[in-house]
Amino acid sequence: MSSRARSKPAVRPGGRSARVQQAVHAAVRELEAEQGRGALTVPAIAARAGVTPSTIYRRWGDLHELLSDVAVERLRPESPPEDHGDLRADLSAWATQFLDEMGSATGRAYLRDALLGDPDGSNAGQCSAYAAGQIEVILDRARRRGEAVPGVETVMDRVVAPMTYRILFRPDGLSPQYADDLARSVLPPAP
Repeated sequence: MSSRARSKPAVRPGGRSARVQQAVHAAVRELEAEQGRGALTVPAIAARAGVTPSTIYRRWGDLHELLSDVAVERLRPESPPEDHGDLRADLSAWATQFLDEMGSATGRAYLRDALLGDPDGSNAGQCSAYAAGQIEVILDRARRRGEAVPGVETVMDRVVAPMTYRILFRPDGLSPQYADDLARSVLPPAP
């Protein structure tokens, strides 16, 4: 059965499954840092993680799906967006940081990995949920301050989507000004 036809097994949040995932993810990061992307093979990763290659194939299907899983984990935000005092500043700062991080060579590689080994779209959906969650924090904060706010989907469609497209397919010319312009484009008109 091909990896595209089967579904990923349910993963328990703790126990051996969590330890295996942690060890394999660490092995991927270590091998890539030490020897470069070319060293990433299932047997090399398995040896470094202390598991059998069949464990990796059973859990992830193939190297692309494993790299996608690692990329999604690396793309998870580590903290909520900073509070700069108003919606414009918060959204602009977040968009600029997103563009800077995802537009770097490492960020682009993680985005590509997340999509390449994602036959069912679940990893792309998780990455989208990360961005939407960050935007929800910004918008909720602004709403509590009494500011008018756009919808999350509006920000996703008019800020995150164009930046992601440009990062993946037209990375030249990306600048903080581009991110700021997109962020300002979704702000409600001043009263």
